[in-house]
Amino acid sequence: MAKSFFRRAAKTVFITINAVVSVCFFLACLSPYNNPAKWWPTGFTGLIVPYLILVLIFFSIFWLLVKPRLIWLPLVSLVAGWQQIPVVFAWHPGAGFSKKRHENAIRIADWNVQSFNGLSKNRDIKKLAPSQIADALIKLQPDVICMQEFNTATVSDNISLFRKQYPYHYFSKDYQRAGNYQSGCIIFSRYPIIDTGRMAYPVAESLIYADIVKGSDTLRIYTTHLQSFKFKKNDYDDMEKIREQDEETLSASLNLFRKMKLAFSRRGIQSNMVRDALDKSPYRSVICGDFNDVPNSYTYFHIRGERQDAFLQKGFAIGRTFISLAPTLRIDYILPDRSFEVKQFEMVDEDLSDHILLVTDLLLKK
Repeated sequence: MAKSFFRRAAKTVFITINAVVSVCFFLACLSPYNNPAKWWPTGFTGLIVPYLILVLIFFSIFWLLVKPRLIWLPLVSLVAGWQQIPVVFAWHPGAGFSKKRHENAIRIADWNVQSFNGLSKNRDIKKLAPSQIADALIKLQPDVICMQEFNTATVSDNISLFRKQYPYHYFSKDYQRAGNYQSGCIIFSRYPIIDTGRMAYPVAESLIYADIVKGSDTLRIYTTHLQSFKFKKNDYDDMEKIREQDEETLSASLNLFRKMKLAFSRRGIQSNMVRDALDKSPYRSVICGDFNDVPNSYTYFHIRGERQDAFLQKGFAIGRTFISLAPTLRIDYILPDRSFEVKQFEMVDEDLSDHILLVTDLLLKK
């Protein structure tokens, strides 16, 4: 009797958990269609999609082994959210990356270089970071380099580190201070740049583009850095308080919640601005940069549209690009339009930034 009771109770608990996860997943599936600038909760649900997918896969296996007739509970959810699954995982194991490229391909590198300071807190080591970052990029021999959080100044002319190999560049100069200090997004190119443009956001770095002439083709390369959560040391301390159930947990949670809600809303506005700019491009184009949002977000789906995702075309696994906080944060992208063929793609962790360096070879289709 007792055994039967516990069996029924366990079944009820598992069904309830499965139902709650399914509802959360359904809500998360609305993320691509709801601009967080108008309805911010979708920003939060998009962050947990990879975990919800894994739990639903677990329940599919669990019910198959324990109660096959209940397998429809997780399967219906997974089928309903079919759009969310392919953007989380890439399935190209062993694709690799060759330094040698197709003779007509264009190689593009993208990197948020975290203020060009490296990861070390040692002041002397920090001084070496700009040249180490430049060397890490140049050794990959890209034709075009896009960076976010790039900076330069009179005392440290970081542009000069690239000038010999990349005679053309366009710099957004979003933030400026004394000493001729300038920071923002930058595009370096081996090929001539015939036109450039900048679209400023209300807050954060800009969307910029450079029209590059390669042979008889003109290509438009965009890069951008969308609104971040702007977490500081005290915010990471707040996360630790939440993990340890500190007595200040409620206050810490509210602080983080307010910052995240604001960032989701701002990215919703910025995503619309980017989409409008991409739609007006007179040339075949590639957009890359730090979107500060995961693939299950409105930001990603709205900007990507019908474009390709270089990671999904040639990468493998989840593809984390931001090394802090969680193992599922793929927030940096290279998105070429359909006129390109993605030949290869790689993520390179040089331990010089809190972001991973992305590099891809693209071949323009005839």
